[in-house]
Amino acid sequence: MNVEKGHLFIGLKDGEAKEPLVCDSADFTTHGVIVGMTGSGKTGLGITILEEALLDGIPALIIDPKGDMGNLLLNFPDFAPSDFLPWVDDAEAKRQGVSPGELAADTASSWKEGLAKSGITPERMSELRDGTEFTIYTPGSGAGVGLNVLGSMKVPKLDWETQGELIQDEIEAFVSSLLSLADIDADPVSSPEHILLSTIISTFWREGRDLDLATLVGQVPRPPFRKLGVFDVDTFFPEKERMALAMKLNGLLASPSFAAWLEGTPLDVGEMLTGGGDKVTAAIVYLTHLSDAERLFVVTLLLSKVVSWFRTQPGTSDLRALIYMDEVFGFVPPTAEPPSKKPILTILKQARAHGVGMILSTQNPVDLDYKAMSNAGTWMVGRLQTENDKKRILEGLASATGAVDVGAYDRLISDLEKRQFVLSTTTDSEPTLFGTRWAMSYLAGPLTRDQVSALMKGRSSPQPETEDAPSAPPPVAKEAMTDIAAPAESVEATGSPGHEEVPVMPMVAAGVATVYLDPAATWAGEVGADPAGKRLTAAIAATVNLTYDDTKAGVNHQEAFEAVVFPLGPVLGSDSVKEVDHDPRDFRPDPPEGAAYVLPEPKIDTKSFWTGVDTDLTNHLVGARKMTVFKNDALKLYSRPGESRDDFAARAMAAGESAVDDSIAKLREKHAVRLERAQAALAKAENRVADLEATAGSKQTDELVSGAGDIIGVLFGGRSRSNPLGQAARRRSAASQARARAENAKDTLTEEQAELEGLKADLEDEVADLEDEFAAKVDAIEEVEISLEKTDVRVAELKLVWIPTA
Repeated sequence: MNVEKGHLFIGLKDGEAKEPLVCDSADFTTHGVIVGMTGSGKTGLGITILEEALLDGIPALIIDPKGDMGNLLLNFPDFAPSDFLPWVDDAEAKRQGVSPGELAADTASSWKEGLAKSGITPERMSELRDGTEFTIYTPGSGAGVGLNVLGSMKVPKLDWETQGELIQDEIEAFVSSLLSLADIDADPVSSPEHILLSTIISTFWREGRDLDLATLVGQVPRPPFRKLGVFDVDTFFPEKERMALAMKLNGLLASPSFAAWLEGTPLDVGEMLTGGGDKVTAAIVYLTHLSDAERLFVVTLLLSKVVSWFRTQPGTSDLRALIYMDEVFGFVPPTAEPPSKKPILTILKQARAHGVGMILSTQNPVDLDYKAMSNAGTWMVGRLQTENDKKRILEGLASATGAVDVGAYDRLISDLEKRQFVLSTTTDSEPTLFGTRWAMSYLAGPLTRDQVSALMKGRSSPQPETEDAPSAPPPVAKEAMTDIAAPAESVEATGSPGHEEVPVMPMVAAGVATVYLDPAATWAGEVGADPAGKRLTAAIAATVNLTYDDTKAGVNHQEAFEAVVFPLGPVLGSDSVKEVDHDPRDFRPDPPEGAAYVLPEPKIDTKSFWTGVDTDLTNHLVGARKMTVFKNDALKLYSRPGESRDDFAARAMAAGESAVDDSIAKLREKHAVRLERAQAALAKAENRVADLEATAGSKQTDELVSGAGDIIGVLFGGRSRSNPLGQAARRRSAASQARARAENAKDTLTEEQAELEGLKADLEDEVADLEDEFAAKVDAIEEVEISLEKTDVRVAELKLVWIPTA
């Protein structure tokens, strides 16, 4: 039969004429409910509604907890038994006493006959099959097309100023479902776990930054804020408890089975509903293989994304898209508050203005919250199991449509047969009894994962690498956390740096500061820093106070030693200690945008590692670090720290000259008596010379007197210093000349003058010997090394430095 645009042929009205029941597609913008016990035909009704919607060009997002909705792909307009053969039940063939081939032929024949009675032609079937892009998504499994529900948490394309409440609702839905998956009972209003995770996501999104689950988990121990409400983070949610939460969430990521959740097509409702190109799309989310908690998690995430998506669509009174849930049990109950409930109610209350309709199917009406029932404008009620179910339906109809003839509805519902339903809409005052039309799709029953895999053969999950759809991030390794709650579970990193990277900073032992190297630091090149690098490798910046102490040398010198330890290993290697002059200007407090952290080989999250670095660095400096000083044993003199050899030699020369002066003073005391006698003799000689000059004018006597005066002047003239040591040779020469003159004048000198001359020679010799002795002492300079003891080394600071590398 021909069906006009905007209309859906879902069955035949009860009566002799079997008049087609055609609904206006716009009626489903006010949503719908299908209720019926097992065997009532509600799954077939749901599939026929979806077939009609797809033929009308309306895309559908189908949530399939039982596995029946993949039957939409079993469309065989040729009615060839070979098409039906892979899908018939071998056990049923055996019960009927026929072969599977015979059962397939019978099924093909009955399907052809049934569709003909419903007025469905092979051409209409081909139109549905060829004009629809069917995709079966299997989150957490590779059986169908994988759905990456966790890999990327992109910032919603919504305005915080005008749509902040909607964004917060999406955050709440994600956090609630995540905590539910981790088996953590958390209330969005009062639970510290929920509040912390929600605030982390909100902080990232307000800053326009995307994140993923690995990043989220890594932020839990040290969140990017210091307060929650009026309290600081540690008071509101202590660090030990935050770490316990992080480890529990990390257990999800670390599980090998969890990898499938991070693979496949990114969760993008807009793409799932409109990405079929020229074809209308049917996105079937297959959940049969998942646990109850996992189903709740996926449904909550998926529907929260639906809410965000339809809010970006313009208003319309036409049906733009259809959301179908083929068993709503547990997702929107009347009393409990599972995380899926809020987005379902939001869709039922708000989506109609944007042309998005939702149909909920259930066996038991008690599974539905009154608010959900009252927001449904179309009801299709089949056979019910109990009187309580019927009573609940009648209450729901009254709530949704206003005053109803309860007695009429009661009689109609009580007399229903298989595949018969009562239709009630807000646009019709009277209920309509109808039988479902024959489904174009072969209703084979719930599909197995192998059957889903066969249907999706060749439809491998894409692995996008673009900025808009990043590939799945690696899980946060246990090495990236300090296991405060249970140290025994700490796991050692596998391999050397570069083997693994994580998007969040690995945890560091408490009390250790963490900084990021500024590539503009003068010594950045020495550690291979790349100014444009996003790959961060761990190093250690060390500041050590050294004390060089030598009592004998009179040295007690302190200095600071600064170095960077890179690369890091389990044990500090001498070649990794690079002495650099670092200061606070060389470091930044925040990482570069988009940084990835190379997991260090050593366990930087343990105090024992940092204690070991302190010990190893101390031992290294004790063995490698020494101070060189100069000494002069003869003068009992040591150089000062930093004093050059030339400066020390000049100081030794001055000390030697001072020592010579002191020695001459002692000579003066030693020869005092002889000098007094020499002076008396000199006076007598002078008188004698005066007489000789008067009579002979002898000049030799003048020279002797002058020479003797020099010696006396040295010893008693009051000079505080000796003549420069370099003049000794000249004085010896003068003395020799004087002695020669004395020999020439010996006949004219008295015995007293000869004695004076001998004294002069003795004094000159002793002074020359002193000068030679101290000249040798001045030149006797040696080098001395002052070593460090362990007590002389104090590690003042160790901090972790992340170095950007290529």
